[in-house]
Amino acid sequence: MARLLALPLLIALPANAVAAEHDWPSYNRSLMSDRYVSLDQISRANVAKLKVACTYDTGQKVSFQTGPLVVDGTLYATTEKDIFAIDATTCKERWRTAETYEAAGPLKVNRGAAYLDGRLFRGTQDGRVLAYDAKSGKRLWETRIADPKLGETVPAAPIAWSGLVFVGNAGGDNYGVKGRMYALVAATGKIAWEFYLVPKDKTDAAHQGARSWGNPDDIPIAGGATWTSYSLDPARGLLYVPGGNPAPDFKAGLRPGDNLFTNSVVVLDAKTGTYKAHYSLVPEDFHDWDVSAAPALFTDKAGKRLLAAAPKDGHLYGIDLDNGKRLYRTKITTVSNETAPLTATGTRFCPGTQGGVEWNGPAYSPQTNLVYTGAVDWCSTVRVADDAKVRSVSQGQPWSGSADEKEMFGKMDPQSRWAGWLYASDAATGARKWRFKSEAPLMSGVTPTAGGLLFFGDMRGRVYAFDAASGKSLWTHDLDGAIGGGVISYEAAGKQRIAVASGMTSPIWPTADVTGKIVVFALE
Repeated sequence: MARLLALPLLIALPANAVAAEHDWPSYNRSLMSDRYVSLDQISRANVAKLKVACTYDTGQKVSFQTGPLVVDGTLYATTEKDIFAIDATTCKERWRTAETYEAAGPLKVNRGAAYLDGRLFRGTQDGRVLAYDAKSGKRLWETRIADPKLGETVPAAPIAWSGLVFVGNAGGDNYGVKGRMYALVAATGKIAWEFYLVPKDKTDAAHQGARSWGNPDDIPIAGGATWTSYSLDPARGLLYVPGGNPAPDFKAGLRPGDNLFTNSVVVLDAKTGTYKAHYSLVPEDFHDWDVSAAPALFTDKAGKRLLAAAPKDGHLYGIDLDNGKRLYRTKITTVSNETAPLTATGTRFCPGTQGGVEWNGPAYSPQTNLVYTGAVDWCSTVRVADDAKVRSVSQGQPWSGSADEKEMFGKMDPQSRWAGWLYASDAATGARKWRFKSEAPLMSGVTPTAGGLLFFGDMRGRVYAFDAASGKSLWTHDLDGAIGGGVISYEAAGKQRIAVASGMTSPIWPTADVTGKIVVFALE
């Protein structure tokens, strides 16, 4: 089902499952997405002495959800249209490159770049993937993988390995848009392979999920887009792709069946794009509960290979990678009315369409053998449209099945009723070890360290350091904007540092109206 497109001879590179100790070279640090940092200079004993070391202000009010990278003393990050490099110690700008284009969709977001062999790679809101020289910021190539006229975008943070860059298209909530995954040759931008995450149509017999769609002839198979990031097992050459919801979002009756491979983690051969397996986590979805965030891949203290994934449905899932069996499904935020039918007069359900886990997924600490997951506690009320209205939508237009497409995410509860959760769960069983409730959603990256600490941030702008084993709060610091991007740790100039992407300003999140900033903390 994967389409090989003139795949060139690739040079085998070392399988760097574990990132260099002092760097943060990928969206979730390692390709396995466990986010664990083996630095311990900042510890439970001294974390209270953390101070702001420097700040870089982007000067832009954007949906600042970037996952910063750090390689050899340089921090790289993105806004919607810009990519920049700053000194990871002083925050002094080294270069900044801006793109000019007309963006598709209202959200105008980018979640970060990938780094490989002196190059940086990112997607754009007009459907392209771009490569830059990491030292100068000079653009090296561009490749279009999505059609902005159909509402397709490329907001996800790519990952890169063994001469390839992996990224997919977003836009699955629009009429007829189908999620696809790509591998591009890092040196040239040439497409190596393409994989459809949903069948092209009901006659696509080569697609393993074709029989799981019962769409009428006038309803296209759509959805399965990717919009966050991905995970990869370098030792086995396997790519793990989290897939978005089926479309139309709220009208399951128009697309009966499990709707594969939407709301699944799909496993592909990274070199060829060949299908290997899938884990369907939220089948027959009618709440917009994407399996969106990259799963964490790790070996627990008992030697078991596990996958931890947290979709927007408000649960943490544990999968045994040796036999493919689900080990647990644990609630990590408020879940209610999940089976109630959606009606024309409105149905309230939790998590809402902006609840659960969004673009930053679980993290794992081998020190505690715990999985850490930040989540959103926010409910929605959705009024569904009648079938005739859904059928009348033109290709490329919003197609959620909501009675009012201006509120395609549903009517959210007032800000005063939102909250966030941080859950620490046993990696093998999913049992809760401890939890913390925040006054605002927890959407940032979550980072455990060898210093026995857990760092994360919330949507009111507070950064936290907790004792990773007990859940005790040890340090907080208030910033001026919502933290919806990376919270990372690295070493530069002999000091362990914490960098935070703050200032997320978005039309669909009631947050402070401020510019996006990178804030770096270090010990006094």
